[in-house]
Amino acid sequence: MLDTIDHDHGIRELRLARPPVNALNPELVAALQQALQRAPGEGAEALVLSGAPGLFSAGLDIPTLLQLDRDAMRAFWRDFFGVCAALACSPIPIAAAVTGHSPAGGAVLAIYCDYRVMAHGDFRIGLNEVQVGLTVPDCIQAALRRLIGVYRAERLLVVGAMLEANAALAAGMVDELADVEQVVPRAIAWLQPLLQLPRRAMLTTRALARADVTRLFDDPSTLGIEAFLDGWFAPEAQATLHALVERLRSKR
Repeated sequence: MLDTIDHDHGIRELRLARPPVNALNPELVAALQQALQRAPGEGAEALVLSGAPGLFSAGLDIPTLLQLDRDAMRAFWRDFFGVCAALACSPIPIAAAVTGHSPAGGAVLAIYCDYRVMAHGDFRIGLNEVQVGLTVPDCIQAALRRLIGVYRAERLLVVGAMLEANAALAAGMVDELADVEQVVPRAIAWLQPLLQLPRRAMLTTRALARADVTRLFDDPSTLGIEAFLDGWFAPEAQATLHALVERLRSKR
């Protein structure tokens, strides 16, 4: 479900490994949160978050989550925000190796990292929640605004746009493109020079520079979990999500 690979120079890769599409279910989200929180204490000096070649993560596991009641969904959403907080507030640098398609929850994971290398080619990334009847929480919108600017973020969020890799690079949603097999090596290569700098100075400067995204998680009561749950269980969202699941089943 989550593979751990230790590379040279203290770089640890956390590879999403839940075939076929690395969909984020409660177990994977919990495992990822724990791995992110443990890594610095286990000696990791930097992290790479990766997925399968051609598909980073398809986002939330909608068929599984539709079976949860409000209490179970609340617990899942708290864990998912826990993953976002662990990425945003990580005391060590994290590079996202976006190895392919990265819609919705997959894109969320990437935007909280320090740097994003995406697979070049016919792959797409974006926060397309509106298209499935959901509202993107403000702490996630804020992270996107931080990357690409307020107006551009508004335009993409309101329509739930999915950007092809070259367009994502041009918009600033990702920082670099590479061939699929080179995405993880390029993410590692971006981290290596950071680890050669005076460590205390680099990490302290990084913490100051990322204070705005870290502050998004200072007060859990402001994350809007209940508002999201209201939207998730609203008739419009439920109808749209169930229709999506039926379309996916019909393609099998």
